[in-house]
Amino acid sequence: MADLVPLPRIILEPLLRTALLEDFGLAGDLTSSAVIPKDLHAATILAARQPGVIAGIEIARLAFELCSPEIELDVRQTDGSPVSKGDIIAAVSGPAHGILAGERTALNFLCHLSGIATATATFVAAVRGYKTRISCTRKTTPGLRAIEKYAVRAGGGINHRFGLADAILIKDNHIAMAGGIRNAMRHVRRNLGHLVKIEVEVDALDQLEEALRYGPDAVLLDNMPPEEMQRAVMLVAGRAMVEASGGVTLETAPAIAAAGVDVISVGWLTHSAPNLDIALDFNEFQGEGWLL
Repeated sequence: MADLVPLPRIILEPLLRTALLEDFGLAGDLTSSAVIPKDLHAATILAARQPGVIAGIEIARLAFELCSPEIELDVRQTDGSPVSKGDIIAAVSGPAHGILAGERTALNFLCHLSGIATATATFVAAVRGYKTRISCTRKTTPGLRAIEKYAVRAGGGINHRFGLADAILIKDNHIAMAGGIRNAMRHVRRNLGHLVKIEVEVDALDQLEEALRYGPDAVLLDNMPPEEMQRAVMLVAGRAMVEASGGVTLETAPAIAAAGVDVISVGWLTHSAPNLDIALDFNEFQGEGWLL
């Protein structure tokens, strides 16, 4: 995607340092140290073993760079690019010790994020032709929210709020504890900053009617069947953005989009999308071998 802005290094580096330190332990890569000559250089490729959408190539680059600054990546497929089975994503060259040390961490991130991007792209394709956009949720892996939401963007989706401080989302538990939508909205209006948007979750049309009286910026239709969603969209009549959520699948997404909602949020994108199978294959070596 041409307009996909990479995440800054200051966000990525702490994640990668933590992952690499977890892998290195207190002694580093014992196998490579015992088996591979220290001056060996290698030329390798990152290749797709199945079709999908790439996300995380710059994270992979940084993983290798932290293991050895001499490692170079010649990127052939940038984040957001669709790939076919066998496509070369990047050529990797440099000290073999560094490549081997960073291989698993680089692939863990690249495969995971590309899986999210691929899943997102599949949902985006399922609702193509409708105005509806596909969004993620806060159901992310602890500590990885920034990069998982980035992967959703790489797949053509949009992001829901990043955390509790981003916006007001009055859910069923808030409504129950506040004593109803009216009380919840009164408290929000009293305490809200002027730049913060408000969304209210509803699961029935009578709740929706009540919520609309207080002028929310968005309403979340929770687990409504498509026919009821269509009536809800007509009831809203453009007064608020309409989001649909709850158990959405590739099979149900088109009918939900046809109901006229603006956004479908899918937690599965970040909490259950399978990894995209990507491999690191060695094809060239240079350097002195062991003297036997």
